[in-house]
Amino acid sequence: MTDPFPLDPRLAADTVAVGDLALCSVLLMDDARFPWLILVPRRERASEITDLSPEDAAMLMGEMRLATQVMLALAKPDKVNVAALGNVVAQLHVHVIGRFRSDPAWPGPVWGHGTRTPYPPHARAQLIERAGALFAAA
Repeated sequence: MTDPFPLDPRLAADTVAVGDLALCSVLLMDDARFPWLILVPRRERASEITDLSPEDAAMLMGEMRLATQVMLALAKPDKVNVAALGNVVAQLHVHVIGRFRSDPAWPGPVWGHGTRTPYPPHARAQLIERAGALFAAA
C-alpha cells in the first residue's frame, strides 16, 4: 500500500510520527538535545502558508497554538520557538521547539548547531506516548 500523503524524505529520516490532527501530521524530531515537534499540513505541493486555503491556514494557526501548549506541558521550556522556514525542506512544515536557557544553542537558532543526537529508543517511545496523550487531552 502506498502512503496517501508523501512526507519529504528528509523529514521522514529525521522524525518519528506522533499522530495526526485534523490538518497536520505531528512528528517528533529525533534529536534529544531539543524537545521538537513538527507539524506537516497534509496538503500536496504546499510549500508556503499562503498555498493553503484561508480555512486551512486558520486551522494551521489553531494547530500551531495547540502544539505550543503541548510543548509547554511536555517539556516546560523557558521559551517555545515556532517557525516555518523551508530553506532545506520545501514541503510546508512548522517547527515547534522547546528552548531552554541551558540548551547548547541558546540563544541562537537550533539549525546547524552541532550534530543531531537521536533519543534512546525507550525515551523516544515514552516521549511520543506523553505527547500523544497531551494532544488527545487538549
